[in-house]
Amino acid sequence: MALTLNVNGVDVEVDASSDTPILWVIRDHLSMTGTKFGCGMSLCGACTVHLNGQPIRSCVTPIQAAVGQKITTIEGIESPAAVAIQDAWDEMQVPQCGYCQSGQVMSAVALLERNPNPSYEDIDAAMTGNVCRCATYVRIRNAIKHASTKLS
Repeated sequence: MALTLNVNGVDVEVDASSDTPILWVIRDHLSMTGTKFGCGMSLCGACTVHLNGQPIRSCVTPIQAAVGQKITTIEGIESPAAVAIQDAWDEMQVPQCGYCQSGQVMSAVALLERNPNPSYEDIDAAMTGNVCRCATYVRIRNAIKHASTKLS
């Protein structure tokens, strides 16, 4: 079935079943591989994208839920919060293996867009469910706090 989606500000038509997870449409139909497959059960956060600015797990969200909505992937984030997060990630050398980082960044950006000056408790709450197998949680947390100082 042909569906029209708005991905990173561009309307695209994809031929996919309405119950296909957003993740697979993004990766397999649109060849955008920044969003990762981790667990397939909404437990790890590697597949996080924004739907109308809110972080969602794309591995369990059917594409039908995104018709008429705005999907933003790691390839399309451009806000001041996104720039601050990306710069902080580089400055603080957050990633190790990097596999989870697109999901981590998408969740962090969503947090700073709704709360530009989060407490450590706010950061912990927003990042719950984003798993990093390399355990760079302290660096992630500190980078988000550092990025927030650039937005104030």
